[in-house]
Amino acid sequence: MAVQRNPSKPVRHRASGQPAPGDSRSAPRHGLARVLSKLGLCSRSQAEVLVRAGRVRVNGRLQRDPEAPTDAGADKISVDGQLVAAAEKIYRVLNKPRGYVTSTSDERGRETVYSLMPRSDGQWLAPVGRLDKASEGLLLFTNDSAWAARLTDPATHVDKTYHVQIDVLPDAELLQRLRDGMEVEGETLALKSVHELRRGEKNAWLEIVLDEGRNRQIRRLLAAAGIGVLRLVRVAIGAVGLGSLAKGESRSLTVAEIEQLAGSARK
Repeated sequence: MAVQRNPSKPVRHRASGQPAPGDSRSAPRHGLARVLSKLGLCSRSQAEVLVRAGRVRVNGRLQRDPEAPTDAGADKISVDGQLVAAAEKIYRVLNKPRGYVTSTSDERGRETVYSLMPRSDGQWLAPVGRLDKASEGLLLFTNDSAWAARLTDPATHVDKTYHVQIDVLPDAELLQRLRDGMEVEGETLALKSVHELRRGEKNAWLEIVLDEGRNRQIRRLLAAAGIGVLRLVRVAIGAVGLGSLAKGESRSLTVAEIEQLAGSARK
């Protein structure tokens, strides 16, 4: 993994009056591996490997504890002798094809979404939420952990829109049952909204909107209603949609899109 190099200056300049490294008044402090991930160097698990391998120093001292309290704004962190600087913020959207897993690597040798992403000058981009292997569509990536946390926080209720092909022809009663929700494995699952887009002889497409992100929520709810999912495509998060983005392709978010998503997460 690449290391962000900035030999001429520390991670960040301390403002006048800010506590020195090691001062108990410094805040906030997080585990070292988490800090390295937030700075955009690599994933948290990769950072843990770096720390345990003795490749990381904090304020000149070797640190082998990935959970060692660290202040990203005050402590000088180096990896392999190079100071780590906060990475430039990157925001991308990928049109994920079916069959790819949302992880950096897979022990079963399956293709991951990272094989579709362009190199980001060694900067670590984390997925904002996930899509399972069988699902398709819009997947966000960023190294801005605070922005990502706002979007995935259950309290923010950012809308996520899906087009779902099902193996039955729904009627009004079935759609209302999905809106009302059902008890599934001890929790109530419901849809913010659902309506039919089109139908064929034996199956139909639904547009489903969620404002929460429970694990496999749509598939579990439809299964509980006796409905099979043929395809599941996420077409939008907030006001950001797939548009003409081809499968397997990605692009940078515009400034307006970044701000729109942040604004949605503050509601």
